[in-house]
Amino acid sequence: MRMKILGIIPARYASTRFPGKPLALIGGVPMIQRVYAQALKAPALHRVIVATDNQEILDCVRTFGGTACLTAETHASGTDRCYEVLSQQPEPYDYVINIQGDEPFINPEQIELLAALLDGETELATLVKKITHQQQLLNPHVVKAVLNNKSEAMYFSRSPIPFWRGPETNWTQHHLYYKHIGLYAYRADVLQQITRLQVSALEKAESLEQLRWLENGFKIKTAETLLETLGIDTPEDLERANAAAATA
Repeated sequence: MRMKILGIIPARYASTRFPGKPLALIGGVPMIQRVYAQALKAPALHRVIVATDNQEILDCVRTFGGTACLTAETHASGTDRCYEVLSQQPEPYDYVINIQGDEPFINPEQIELLAALLDGETELATLVKKITHQQQLLNPHVVKAVLNNKSEAMYFSRSPIPFWRGPETNWTQHHLYYKHIGLYAYRADVLQQITRLQVSALEKAESLEQLRWLENGFKIKTAETLLETLGIDTPEDLERANAAAATA
């Protein structure tokens, strides 16, 4: 049976490193518009909604013909913002897919890959990608994922895990490492449950929300993508995005 999936793009205005990021222009087009347009290309999504805490972003989305919802400014995460939007929908959904508002080139194939995991039994799901360069493995801004033999996440970390106990310096030549791609799917009832959980000890240590879910016994399925992503966290990232848009 095909699942009914709601695509939500959390887009908050405040950002320590890049305030107003969703409205930044890439090739003359607001970033949030690019994300929205890419999400609409994913057939698995029944509907796509931008969830924002800012009137300017709301107006921007409505100007280009998109659907947006104004949410509370007090949410600690995109997950909480997603639940508020889900709870306001007049029709029920089986799953929500959280599409990052700072991924202007998100590939619809990645959304479809994630949606393929959603069978009614899956509680939570996300994507991973192989790490092939030692520099990426050692970068604390690149979140690493450790999987079991069922492709379920066992742990996420900013550290290179597992530790390679050997004399070789390039660990990626001796062990298969994965980085986490921040695209999440939540079963509707599970989304409600995880938004009521208290911040966990592991989450505090790593500053990774998904550790709260694991620490409370929820299972996170993963699928491996071969496609790279280009997230925008800083003005310097925006420059790279504009260069990519110019050559697209």
